[in-house]
Amino acid sequence: MSRSDLPRRGLLAGAAAAVIGWNTAGRTWALAPGTPGAPGGGESGAGVPPGVAALPRLDGTMVTGGTELARFAGDFGHLVNAAPRAVLRPGSVRDIVEVVGFARRHRIPVAMNGQSGNPDTGTGAAQLESHSSYGQAGAPGGVAIDARGLDRIVSLAPGRAVVEAGVTWARLTDAALAKGWMPPCLTDYLHLSVGGTLSVGGIGGGVQRFGLQADTVESVDVVTGQGQLVTASATRNRELFDAVLAGGGQVGIIVRATVRLVPARERALVFNLFYDDLGTYLADQERLMAEERFDLQVGEVVRDTAGTRWRYKVEAVAHYDGTTLPDRDALLRGLRCAAGETTVTDQGVREYAFRVDAFAGYLKAAGYWGLPKPWLSLFLPASRAETFMREAAEVLTPEDLGAGILLFYPYTAKRFTRPLAVIPDEPVGWHFDLLAFPGPDTDTAAMLTRNRRLYERAVALGGKRYLIGAIPGMTGADWGRHYGARWSSVVAAKRRFDPAGILTPGQGIHA
Repeated sequence: MSRSDLPRRGLLAGAAAAVIGWNTAGRTWALAPGTPGAPGGGESGAGVPPGVAALPRLDGTMVTGGTELARFAGDFGHLVNAAPRAVLRPGSVRDIVEVVGFARRHRIPVAMNGQSGNPDTGTGAAQLESHSSYGQAGAPGGVAIDARGLDRIVSLAPGRAVVEAGVTWARLTDAALAKGWMPPCLTDYLHLSVGGTLSVGGIGGGVQRFGLQADTVESVDVVTGQGQLVTASATRNRELFDAVLAGGGQVGIIVRATVRLVPARERALVFNLFYDDLGTYLADQERLMAEERFDLQVGEVVRDTAGTRWRYKVEAVAHYDGTTLPDRDALLRGLRCAAGETTVTDQGVREYAFRVDAFAGYLKAAGYWGLPKPWLSLFLPASRAETFMREAAEVLTPEDLGAGILLFYPYTAKRFTRPLAVIPDEPVGWHFDLLAFPGPDTDTAAMLTRNRRLYERAVALGGKRYLIGAIPGMTGADWGRHYGARWSSVVAAKRRFDPAGILTPGQGIHA
């Protein structure tokens, strides 16, 4: 394998680390003398007590205890507690190499944690958290790596950007727009780390044209579970490249990525079309996608104004430059949406890209943001999407959705090029994304049981899960069924690149 020539940088250089080593007998961290909780006396060598394996020299810090661990114990879903024993705030990529190698030798779990978010517009305080929803980025009893230690945009040139894993898509989008470019596929909420979304796939409204965010990657620099820094691409270390993108963090930690950019347009003409009939909605969505009338295309399942039934909404975007608007009549020709209800909004391209920020602000102000959120994210074959949606609509209530949204829109399978982004075996599929924000005192246990039932029904219809969702009780047999013919290669890659099985245990794929 080849090693990357990533430069070291001392983001936290000079800060004293509280952790000095690992007590191999007690399997606990040894703290520096004078640190509260550290044993006194008995030091040997360079201040390391007998029976303690010395932690490698770090450019950043390894800390344990206090509010730092508490912040890394939970995640955005607030459904799982997976408290680590220590948090690494890396000052360089070398820190991650050293700590993963150390963790491999001592069988300590490790996971990268994006700690993403955006400032609270009311107070200016950072709202930082892991944006996994069911403990996927947790490292229970192990080391959580704070991705904010790697937050540099290394370079930005026409057609591509090189970024460290802790950079958010919001920062990259703003930096790219300043030079007339932008990422081709963006998640709806942009304050997520690049490394985090690439490790699960990364889906958004550009999926019909560009696939997942993982499909827009040219190369990655990865710290494998062996503690090796490796550059991987479609032509270099291809097995690792295929295993790490949308691989759930099972074989390596992404520390840098080279991603494609596309020319940015100036404006976004946003259409909202409403449907009362599910079959008509499905047909029009697939027609729009096949004809590529719009640049972006998503859809929602919404309640009618009386709150008595579900309706369906297309949100489609046509980008343009200057003052000449796209031909609205041509864009809407032949569609069978509800007459007289179509809305059209003209926005700047950045305003549309960051559209979810206002919604997130409302959720925070209303108290929903910090409550448990049993999300469910699935891929369905087009041939069975109507069956599944009708059955789901009978089960789901407004209380299940709360202040959240239910996304439901099509994609073209040929755009998914990453082998571990597993989708149904049909040319066209549908993404079902229940992004619930239930109110307080909601029975989240019942919602998790509902998620499991809907997942089982989706699988029976040929569906697959997206790795971000909250599906309880996943077993080895479930994961084998999920990956199908790819399962043997998934297992082989885990054994090759993470032989000690320490990386990202929260996904539960190899439990």
